[in-house]
Amino acid sequence: MFSRTLVRSTILAAAGVLAVAGCSSPPTDDSAQSPTSSASASSSAASSPAASPTSSAPTSSASAGGGHEGHEQDGGPAPAGIKPAASPKFPVGSKVVLSADHMPGMKGAEATVVGAFDTTTYAVDYTPTNGGAPVEDHKWVVHEELVGVGDTPLKKGDRATMSAEHMPGMKGAEATIVEVTTQPVYMVDVDADGMMMKNHKWVVEDEMSPAS
Repeated sequence: MFSRTLVRSTILAAAGVLAVAGCSSPPTDDSAQSPTSSASASSSAASSPAASPTSSAPTSSASAGGGHEGHEQDGGPAPAGIKPAASPKFPVGSKVVLSADHMPGMKGAEATVVGAFDTTTYAVDYTPTNGGAPVEDHKWVVHEELVGVGDTPLKKGDRATMSAEHMPGMKGAEATIVEVTTQPVYMVDVDADGMMMKNHKWVVEDEMSPAS
């Protein structure tokens, strides 16, 4: 009898232990990730586009005239002492077409004559006083824009200091004469390459034709 009771107690105890074990949950590792979750995260990171760097390229500081940076839009009055042309082919107010290509957009442009003069006109080589690159065959400078030269026209190879201010660094620069002409010379208003220039200096007579 005692043996049965002992066996029964042992069986009941064992059953209780198994029941408690069956109701207990195994510990969860919060730091662990399933292979599927890890692969998904890696795929998402790989497919995310990299942030585009902000462009640091400088904006154009070009003038509105396109290639005319530093050129005065209004050339101002004719120099003191210059004489009006006695019988110009193109009187003030004439509409003309320019064949000169002194700067981009000038050749073929229509212009209005605002001044016509008789003088000696020069093409020159010079180095700007502001440190700019040497300029060759600049057209044009009139005799009245040269300092201390008197009334006698200069000849090719002569040198003189300029008082002209057509471009930065021009005034005060020493010029070497590379071409001389005595044909009438003109100031014009012209729209060259998108920049309207008033009193542009200079255009000589054979660089102009009547506008149709």
